[in-house]
Amino acid sequence: MHKTRLISTHQVTHDVKSFRLERPKGFDYKPGDATELALDADNWRDEKRPFTMTSLPDDDTLEFTIKSYPDHGGVTMRLHRLEPGSSLLIDDPFETFRHDSNAVFIAGGAGITPFLALLRSLKKQNRIAGNRLVFANKTRADIIHQEELSAMNGLAVTHVLSNEKIDGYRHGHIDKELLTDILGDNDKRFHVCGPPPMQEAVEKALHEMGFEADSISLSD
Repeated sequence: MHKTRLISTHQVTHDVKSFRLERPKGFDYKPGDATELALDADNWRDEKRPFTMTSLPDDDTLEFTIKSYPDHGGVTMRLHRLEPGSSLLIDDPFETFRHDSNAVFIAGGAGITPFLALLRSLKKQNRIAGNRLVFANKTRADIIHQEELSAMNGLAVTHVLSNEKIDGYRHGHIDKELLTDILGDNDKRFHVCGPPPMQEAVEKALHEMGFEADSISLSD
């Protein structure tokens, strides 16, 4: 593992922070790739957790967008307590999602993080048009980087809220009925990331709609 240092943090939502880290020499990756982070502290160095880089490969530093789960009392809670200058351990990057054509990105909560770098990269290349994002959260306050996503001209965004009914947002869950209602004729490739039950439900719905397994990419 590489040793790195926390440069800064920024509060994104009430329970999500972005973390800016020094980039280790030779740490090369592609949009959508992930790595494993560990706290550089006694009894925590072996507690590695996977996180996706939300920065772009040509950035000088690394960014991670991480949700805290204080009820677990584990790594994410301790990460959220770190001060700039803190030491962290980072493993070599590994592949998660790859994107080479227009697709529908379906995310639940913090499952948006693998897609942030992909969407940012597409925007930078002026290739965002023709892509679609379906983003499920409990409430509007839980939506990660809503303003940034809304400003990606050409990206079709549908927000789905399970615990709130607000004009301009779909209410409920991402199911067959919702997908049938919003998908277009050109939507034939799907990237799905979120809690396992959500991924299973979305995959089942897409299969019932006639999409083959090789058109659907799920997170591990």
